[in-house]
Amino acid sequence: MFRTIEDFSNSWKYEAEETHKLFTNLTNESLNQKVTEDGRALGFLAWHIAQTMPEMLGEVGLKINGPGWDTSCPESAEEIAEAFLQAANSVLEEVTANWNDETLKEIDTMYGEQWSRGTTLFNLVLHQTHHRGQITVLMRQAGLRVNGIYGPAKEDWASMGMPAMA
Repeated sequence: MFRTIEDFSNSWKYEAEETHKLFTNLTNESLNQKVTEDGRALGFLAWHIAQTMPEMLGEVGLKINGPGWDTSCPESAEEIAEAFLQAANSVLEEVTANWNDETLKEIDTMYGEQWSRGTTLFNLVLHQTHHRGQITVLMRQAGLRVNGIYGPAKEDWASMGMPAMA
């Protein structure tokens, strides 16, 4: 849970930047990649991350500029990446303009539970991270490059002059 706006801002800037970088590696052809026939497609998961920002923070009174639940997933990887970036930037703008450290202690009913607003922001980051992990698996299956987020990706070792770990 976040206790200060500064801590959230620092975390969000990094997480959103890394997610956007990942999304810029998507191709239109890769958006239909699934693990199983009845699984969620890569494009759906990326779009779901973008849609969740206005949905989740709308529940606590913030107006995030991003795609609504009723907006269909685009067939363009670039459009998904841009919609994500727009919503992610809006999250930072809205939180820093409308909330303060004390606001993070306020309690709201979220998905049938009682969450502090600091917890809501923390769960927003975790939600993005969870689905980003799924997306990286699908990207590998689609033959796309995956950027290292919390450490080097397989391709990054070579650029550091080291063999990839087995």
